Amino acid sequence: MGVLSGSPSNMDQCIEECLKCARACEECHTACLQEPDVQARITCIKHLNDCAEICFQSAALMARNSQSAKDFCNLCANMCEGCATECDKFQDEYCKECANICRTCANTCRQMAS
Repeated sequence: MGVLSGSPSNMDQCIEECLKCARACEECHTACLQEPDVQARITCIKHLNDCAEICFQSAALMARNSQSAKDFCNLCANMCEGCATECDKFQDEYCKECANICRTCANTCRQMAS
C-alpha cells in the first residue's frame, strides 16, 4: 500500500526498487570518483548519473500516479540495464553490487511498464 493511499503493491515494490537503485548509483558514482583510474570510468560515471536521475523521476511519477509512469518505467528499465553493463566492466565489489541492483530495478520496472 502507498503511504497515503492504496496504490497497487507492484507499484510500491517498483518505487522501492527505483529508490534503492538511485541510491546505489549515487554511492557507486562517489566511489568511482575516488579510484585512481577515474578517467577509465567516465562512461560508467555518466551512466550512473543518468540511471540515478531516471530512477528518482520514475519513483516520483509512480507516487503521483502519473499517466507517464509506465513510459518512464520502460525507459528506466533500459537505462538500468545499460548502467549494469557499464558497472560490470569494473571488478570493484561496489560496482558489481550496483550492477545487480540495477538489474533488479530493470526487471521490476519492466513488470510495472507491462
